[in-house]
Formats: sequence, C-alpha cells, structure tokens
Amino acid sequence: MTLSQRRQDARHDWWRGATIYQIYPRSFMDANGDGIGDLAGITEKLDHVASLGVDAIWLSPFFTSPMDDFGYDVSDYRDVDPMFGTLDDFRTLIARAHDLGLRVIIDQVLSHSSDRHPWFAESRADRTNPRADWYVWADPRPDGTPPNNWMAAFSGRAWTFDARRRQYYLHNFLPTQPDLNFHHPEVREAQLDNLRFWLELGVDGFRFDVVNYYFHDPALTDNPPMPRERVHPGNPQSYQFQRHNIEQPENLGYLERIRALLDEYPGATSVGEIAGSDQLPTMAAYTAGNTRLHMAYTFDLLDSTGDARQLYDVLVRFGELGDDTWPCWALSNHDVERSATSWGEARALLALTVLCSLRGSLCLYQGEELGLPEAELAYEDLQDPFGINLWPEVKGRDGCRTPMVWDETTNGGFCPAGAAPWLPVFERHLPLAVTRQNSSADSLLARVRRLLRLRGASEVLRQGEQQLIAPSELPEDVFAVLRHDGDKRLLCLAHLGRGERPATVAPDALVDGIHGWHSLALPGMPAPAMEGRALTLAPGTAAWLELR
Repeated sequence: MTLSQRRQDARHDWWRGATIYQIYPRSFMDANGDGIGDLAGITEKLDHVASLGVDAIWLSPFFTSPMDDFGYDVSDYRDVDPMFGTLDDFRTLIARAHDLGLRVIIDQVLSHSSDRHPWFAESRADRTNPRADWYVWADPRPDGTPPNNWMAAFSGRAWTFDARRRQYYLHNFLPTQPDLNFHHPEVREAQLDNLRFWLELGVDGFRFDVVNYYFHDPALTDNPPMPRERVHPGNPQSYQFQRHNIEQPENLGYLERIRALLDEYPGATSVGEIAGSDQLPTMAAYTAGNTRLHMAYTFDLLDSTGDARQLYDVLVRFGELGDDTWPCWALSNHDVERSATSWGEARALLALTVLCSLRGSLCLYQGEELGLPEAELAYEDLQDPFGINLWPEVKGRDGCRTPMVWDETTNGGFCPAGAAPWLPVFERHLPLAVTRQNSSADSLLARVRRLLRLRGASEVLRQGEQQLIAPSELPEDVFAVLRHDGDKRLLCLAHLGRGERPATVAPDALVDGIHGWHSLALPGMPAPAMEGRALTLAPGTAAWLELR
C-alpha cells in the first residue's frame, strides 16, 4: 500500500478512535431569543466545540416535528423544524463545522415517525390505500384487547386502537410515535432515500436512534417475562425479554443496506444506539466486520456509577463477543443522568480520564466538559413525557437537558435575560459557565481540553488494542487497562474508591517484560508516588504509564 493510499484510508476511517461531541439543539444556544436553542446558535458556538480538540459533532433531532418527544417524533424527514431554523441554516452550520475541522453527524429516527407524518395519515385512513401496510397494524383479539403483551417504553401497552381501521397500531414509545413496518420493501427504500438526502447535503454520518427496533416478529408472539430482579421499575418494557418486538434477524440485512449506501460517500460513518434486554451481544453483532454499523453504544456504561468491578465486567463481556467490533463509549447523553452526578462531581475529570483510556470511539455530551451535574427541576417545570408519566419515582430526562451555561448572567447566556428558556437554567450550573472556566488555566474545562488533546495525539489510545487487567490482580477499587500498538504499550490505572485508602500497584506484576516506565503528566492528576518498582494511587486519581 502506498503512502497516499494509507493517508486515504486514514481519512476515511477518521471515526475510529474519534471523540464526538453531542449537541442537544434545544438546549445549546438560542440565537433568536425565543428561549429555544437553534441551528444558528450552534453555529455561533462551534468555536468552543472545536477548542476542545474533538473530531466531530452529533446533532440530536432538528427535523420537523410536533415535539411530543422533542424531535424523536419526525413529521418530515427532509426539513428543519422552524423553531430550529431552515435548511439554509443547516447548510451554514455544516460549512462552518467543516471549516473548523469538525465532521457533522446527525440523528436519524427511522424505526418510527410522528402520527402527524403524511405517511401515517394516509396509512390510517383505511386498509386499502397505497401506504396501508407502511405501519404495523393488527386486529384485536376476539375480546377486543391488543394482539399481544408487548409494552411501550413510556408506560402502558405498545398498542393503540384506531377506530377508522378498527385495528391496533404498534408504538414502542408514545402513542404519537407509530412504528413503521420495515417488512414492507417500500418503507425500507423510503428511509434509505431519506438518508441519501442528508448525505447529499454534506453530512458526515448518522447516529441511528434505537437501531435494533426496525423489525418486529410478524407473528406478534408474546414476549416472555423478565426475572423480577432484573426489572427496572421505571421502564415498563423491562418487565419482558424483548425477543419479539425488536432485534429480529432481518435487522442485520437492513444494516448492510445502510452500510452499502454510506460506502458510496467516502468517510461517511454510522453509530447506532442499542437498547433492549441484552445489549452487549447486539452491539457486537451490529458492528462486526465491515458491512454493518461502523460503531454502536449501549446503556451499560451510560448507567455506570464509577465502580471498578462494574466497568471491568462490562468491558470484558464486550471483548469476549468479538475482536472485529468497534464500540462508541459514553458516560453521559440526553437520555441519562449526567456523569458528574452518577460518578460524583468531584470525580468528573476522573470519569473522563477513564473514558479516554478505553479502546473505541468516545462521545462527550454538551456540558460534560464543564462538569455540569444533573439539574433538579420541580414537577411543574418538566417537559419530558417520560418524567411526567412516571413522576416521582422516575424524574425523566429533563435534568440532563437544561440549557448550556455560557456565562454567569441571567439564563446563563443561553438566551437573553428577558426570554424564558424552554427549561429553567439550573442555578448551580452558573459558576461552571464557559466564560468563567475559560479564565482559569486550572479549571475543569482547561484540563478536559488538555486531556482530549493528549488522547487525540496518541495512536495507542486512538487505534491500539486493549487488554483488561482482572480485578483479582489489582487492589480493591482499582481499574486498569493495557493499551498496545506494536511495541508501544500504555498502562492506564485509576483508583475509583470513594474512601481515603490509597492503593499500591506494581506494574511488573501486571504486565510481562517491563524494563521500566514513564508516567505521563495527566491534566489535574497528581503524579503517583513511587517507591521502588511500585506506585501509589490516591483515591480519585489516575495514572498513565508508558512502558519500556
């Protein structure tokens, strides 16, 4: 392979080991003063994103939508909702991002649409129209009840009765989010055409929402019950093994169709969200080889709390599922509690340091670089239907979706002082604002910038292989992973204990053939104390050792 060919391959594989910054458009920056973030606001603040040293941005939905689920209920797959701007605003955003060296990944919600999408309006009109079978319809049981026991994520049965057709339609989420019937070839082609539309506009890839939800069992077989100890009280779907409403074999074939389309656009990439009863095997299957998704993520690390054994168990299980798979790991996003709260606010930098040590691509959620904790909202301030339906046991997702804080003024600089933001700005976020942290070389933001650039400059961390160190070989509460690329080796250690007891680690006992090591200067981390051939880690600290 020539040098130019190697450079070409590297350019097309930019996503492998990349750091992706997720932007939730409603909450990032409001440029027009209506209290809702927009595309022009994102463009205005892209310099901040580029300053972090990330490779790409991922935009959560900005498509035309009635906003019952804040854009995850699409009524037009090819246009921008007016609250966010126009297609020209999106073109401007792409151009500015590319000028700054940032790739642009956008959400795609293919499995379901809004009930106000023209496709569904036609489908529900009668049983004989051209799109009558574009959604999942089923007759009632003889007693009028739904056709099976499938449950919806937001509460209740996954079926709603429609009087016009005298049938039930399937919705794995809200009743206003009917599931498309991917067994119908025209549905599959229509969604591929929608993807092509955005690729032609210049996007660099897609994040696929609930990518394992496309196909259902056409026999509508009941799902078996989940053992009670594995049930999550806040999610009705968790009472069942989701064996028949999602993850059907046909899904793999459709992912290969999507990959073939993406391959027509060199450098275009994909990352899939995997939800369901047993996520890691699906994640591995969906990213295996070079014909399906480029990357995928599950909620296994998103739901983590920084426990060393839990991290090891997730990573070792994924590693056992195949060495040709590629994960995209994250600790925060728009669906889960912020990592500064789940891991502990004092451990925000530690959490990102551990994340940066892992094999795979990374995703950073807006505000994570500031150490923003989960916001606390009153019930009357909630917007998320998940939280509204299940309050107070489940508070929903609004706590991680409150506006970004750019300065310490009223509304955090997200929108003008006289405007009412769509969610209240959390007062505890204001001292963590971008302008305040920009003024200090020792702020968390400054340290995160240095950390991400350190990882970005390391081929071992971006591309290298990974060997997990078993807990039995380590002191309690210590997590360790060996990254290696050829003769280059990097041992990454983190003391995740929450007490005061330090941990002593002897690298020679963990890795064979060590002649010595050099401790890298990690941002915000004290150098480990050395005594002979051992080092001591204080709780809440990490060390990266270049091995010789």
